[in-house]
Amino acid sequence: MTVTYQISATLLKELSTIVGVDYLKTDQASLQHYGRDWTTAYTPAPCAIVLPETLEQVQAIVFLANREHIALVPSGGRTGLSGAAVANNGELVVAFDRMNKISAFSPIDRTVRCQAGVITQQLQAFAEQQGLYYPVDFASSGSSQIGGNISTNAGGIKVIQYGMTREWVAGLTVVTGSGEILQLNRGLMKNNAGYDIRQLFIGAEGTLGFIVEATMSLTQPPQDLTVMVLALPDTAAIMQTLQIFRQAMDLSAFEFFCDKALNKVLEHQGLQRPFNTQSPFYVLLEFENRHKKTQAEAMALFEHCCEQGWVLDGVISQNLAQHKNLWQLRELISETISRWRPYKNDISTVVSKVPDLLGDIDKVVKAEYADVEIVWFGHIGDGNIHLNMLKPDAVDQASFIKQCESVSQLVFEIVQSYEGSISAEHGVGLLKKADLHYSCSEAEIILMQQIKQVFDPRGIMNPGKIFSEPL
Repeated sequence: MTVTYQISATLLKELSTIVGVDYLKTDQASLQHYGRDWTTAYTPAPCAIVLPETLEQVQAIVFLANREHIALVPSGGRTGLSGAAVANNGELVVAFDRMNKISAFSPIDRTVRCQAGVITQQLQAFAEQQGLYYPVDFASSGSSQIGGNISTNAGGIKVIQYGMTREWVAGLTVVTGSGEILQLNRGLMKNNAGYDIRQLFIGAEGTLGFIVEATMSLTQPPQDLTVMVLALPDTAAIMQTLQIFRQAMDLSAFEFFCDKALNKVLEHQGLQRPFNTQSPFYVLLEFENRHKKTQAEAMALFEHCCEQGWVLDGVISQNLAQHKNLWQLRELISETISRWRPYKNDISTVVSKVPDLLGDIDKVVKAEYADVEIVWFGHIGDGNIHLNMLKPDAVDQASFIKQCESVSQLVFEIVQSYEGSISAEHGVGLLKKADLHYSCSEAEIILMQQIKQVFDPRGIMNPGKIFSEPL
């Protein structure tokens, strides 16, 4: 059942008392700005926006929402791609932009405590100033917020070496759906005292409560990162190349993209082709050039792959400028294809099965939607690939989405047959909640609903996201 939330003038006054009159917003521009994420499938329609500054203000908002049964939607950097931060049903948006302070740092523990609104790039820069490194990185690091990253368990381009956001969360301060403040794990490296409730909030998309503060782990910075871009004849060669390089050296990234992705980036971003050879697929791999012999070893592996016919051509960075330019070939893909308003699928399976999964899906999509241009890219080194269907100019958006949703059901059936995930790193939100059963059993979904009821008994926390509320 759809519920449209409304808020009275009296409640608006109470909210302004909590956060300050300047940080309660009801103008249309603010409603549109804070009520959406990067998805374009939903029309934002929140009742109001509040921007708290303290833990106590967040708790007061949750208490009020419980008393009046007002739905709350968290808003971070609004860079999500699943609709998890969309308020399209009159909800009250709680935006964490003001909670952007780094409050503590321990060089011995290599941890930093920060509020939920700290920008990813801000945390990365702080770590660098301390001679350390925060390794979770992706295209939206300049605008995404730590609270949102944790709530969606963000991945990105370094997962093959450093893992997802989950691996770097040493502690959390949260406000549950009932308004209770929990201090979870408190930065401990070893803690086996009962259930690790912290892990439930990571990836929960704000459905259990609000992440207000996090203690994040840092690590040693990489040394002399070097990039190779290689041209490959087919997807099987991608796996063979990955296996050869991983056996001999530690990789910090192993990304892939198709020829259409590269051609569009070259055409619209003014970049130079890395080499003359053209091929259907390309991989970008990155490693630390720690010793004089490391680059020689990489070149020997490259030559071996060429001899086997797995690699057709390649280039290696010789300095920081070349390193950056080669990364742009991969990192600018999403920005470049956004002009076609692509319909995206973010899927995964175990790494060894990716070529077969990609091939099976590619055949189905081309057969069902022959007039749509398909762009493949992704973090293939950790089993995550992105299928992008570009909207033809002659097709209206509504018809395009309807057709893509139909094709996606076929895609998800294939993903299910590979025991994969329909959402590798972007979350479920509104966009994929009807398809959750392709990745989770009925028993798992029921348990998730029961967990939500424990932390959010009145169902006010980001309702309707991930799954429908239990009856």
